[in-house]
Amino acid sequence: MLLALGLKGAGVACLADGELARATALACWGGGWLIVAVFALADAVSRHREYRRIQAMFLKFGYSERILEPLARSRCQRDAAVFAAGEVGHGSSARAYFAGLGYRWYHILPDLVVRNPFSFLSPRFLRASFLPGKKARA
Repeated sequence: MLLALGLKGAGVACLADGELARATALACWGGGWLIVAVFALADAVSRHREYRRIQAMFLKFGYSERILEPLARSRCQRDAAVFAAGEVGHGSSARAYFAGLGYRWYHILPDLVVRNPFSFLSPRFLRASFLPGKKARA
């Protein structure tokens, strides 16, 4: 966010000096970084909501691999699930479950994006990523 604002300020200074091309380039870079910052913020809010939802499920139903199963496809979701399980005393079981599925620390990209990189832009993927707990329609 600060980088985007810094580029915006530099662009305004270039525009004031009459350097339209440089100001436009800086504005494009700043806009791009602003979009990245907004997506990162939306992802953080979504993961926090998901953490709270998973924690509530563990408190209500106890530890169950059925709770963890739909969360295995994404590193962010796995991390939220392991943290929530750890908060209620089942962290080692959740880590062992995901390790048993073959996930390691370097599996960062979601499974769907690994199979098809363009799926990152699909409405179904974005809905599943930023609206946890909601069913994604086909």
